[in-house]
Amino acid sequence: MPLIPKSHPRVKSLLIREKLVNGFDKGLVAKEGLLAQGRGEAFDYLLGEKTNKSASHAIKAAAAQLLVAEMPVISVNGNIAALCPKQIVKLSNQIKANLEVNLFYTNEKRKQAIVKILKKNGANKILGTKSTSSKKLPGIDSARRIVDKDGIFVADVVVVPLEDGDRTMALRKAGKTVITIDLNPLSRTSQTANITIVDNVTRAIDLLINESKKLSKKNQKSLLKIINEFDNKKNLRENVIQIKNNLTRRAKIA
Repeated sequence: MPLIPKSHPRVKSLLIREKLVNGFDKGLVAKEGLLAQGRGEAFDYLLGEKTNKSASHAIKAAAAQLLVAEMPVISVNGNIAALCPKQIVKLSNQIKANLEVNLFYTNEKRKQAIVKILKKNGANKILGTKSTSSKKLPGIDSARRIVDKDGIFVADVVVVPLEDGDRTMALRKAGKTVITIDLNPLSRTSQTANITIVDNVTRAIDLLINESKKLSKKNQKSLLKIINEFDNKKNLRENVIQIKNNLTRRAKIA
């Protein structure tokens, strides 16, 4: 990894890029994943590259939803494995959720590379790796229709960070409660999910871990109140307004 000065004004963003490039070199990330990161980074720029109040509210609702879930599953793709494997394993342990590898541009070599990095960071049980456990999710034609019969197929709540819109829609139609992390509040994924955390995944996962730990002391009634009071449409509107306000401020400075 090239030396990036800590004094650089966008050092965090550059480090994220390097993690993805390193992930690509190790066989974790598809070429298309690099392009997806660039699109997300553009929205992070517009959002001010920080976690806003709307994202914090969504994180709280997501934590509550995961704590009341009977069978939560976290879907892991190459970008997640490259960016935050340690945190995603920690989150799965915190909320007692299974990890399931699920890829759009799938191949066995890349899948095993992701499994290896997750195990290196403490994961014990990883689903989505055995063809004998495969089930097809209705309403989707890509490779992501293949899910684990003991994981996403039977899950009540699915966390899908950096997700495709068509699979989010298929998961909703299958009766799943979907939590996503997506920097684009206008994407199909954001618009379709039950709870959308509009934030950079590298910030959001840590905050979700902390919030889950904090809310784990709450009773079921309190957690359900948090979930019922959350309005994802309002959440998305607030993020669009945030982008508009940031652009307006920039326009005045220019």
